[in-house]
Amino acid sequence: MIIRPSSDSSLLVYFGDRISPEVHRQVLRLVRRLEGARAVRNVHPAFASVLVEFDPRLTRAEEVEDLIRGKLDPDSGEDASARLVEIPVRYGGEFGPDLEDVARHAGITAGRVVELHTSVEYEVYFLGFATFFVYLGGLPAEIATPRLSAPRRQVPAGSVGIAGNQAGIYPIASPGGWRIVGRTDARLFDSQADPPPLLRMGDRVRFVPVAEDGA
Repeated sequence: MIIRPSSDSSLLVYFGDRISPEVHRQVLRLVRRLEGARAVRNVHPAFASVLVEFDPRLTRAEEVEDLIRGKLDPDSGEDASARLVEIPVRYGGEFGPDLEDVARHAGITAGRVVELHTSVEYEVYFLGFATFFVYLGGLPAEIATPRLSAPRRQVPAGSVGIAGNQAGIYPIASPGGWRIVGRTDARLFDSQADPPPLLRMGDRVRFVPVAEDGA
C-alpha cells in the first residue's frame, strides 16, 4: 500500500496497479471502515485505489494518514457481509445489439456467450461517481472484448455491457462505449429510494437469462 498527497485536502491510497479480487477487498475494507470517520469528508473508490478527502481546517494530512493505516488493521472492526443480487437479463436482439460481435471476437456462438456470462457471480467493484454506473469484476476471460471504437450517444437504462475484462450495468440512459449484450428491467437507480442505487460496493451479482416472452 502507498499513500500519497493528491491535493491540500486529499490523499490517494494505492493498493496496486492491477484489477483483482484481492485488491478489491482491500479497497472495500478501507471504504467501509472510513465511513463516518471524523474529519473525512468523502471517499472515492476505484479498482485499485481510494481517494480520501478531508477538511484541512480540522485536521492535518499526517493525522489522516495515521487514521487510514489504523483502519487497515485487521483487528480494527468487522466488515459487512456481501449480498447476492440476481439481475434478470434479456440477451441479444434489440436488448443486446453487440452480442454477436462479442461472439465473433471470442470465436464462439452467441448462446455460448450467454452461458458464460451467466455462469459466474460478479462482484460490485464500485459505482460510477456521476450516474452510479455499476462496475463488476469476475467476467470470464473467454468473452473479454474491447470497447466500441466510437461510443454511442445514448445507451438505454438497464443495459448490460462488456469492456475489456470488465462487466457493467447502465442504471440510467447515458452515452457509453461498452459492448451491450443484454438489458435488464430491474430498477437499478431510484431517486426516491434510500439509498438510490439498488447495488452497493461489495455486493455480488448473478445474471439470470430471461426469454423474450418473460419466461
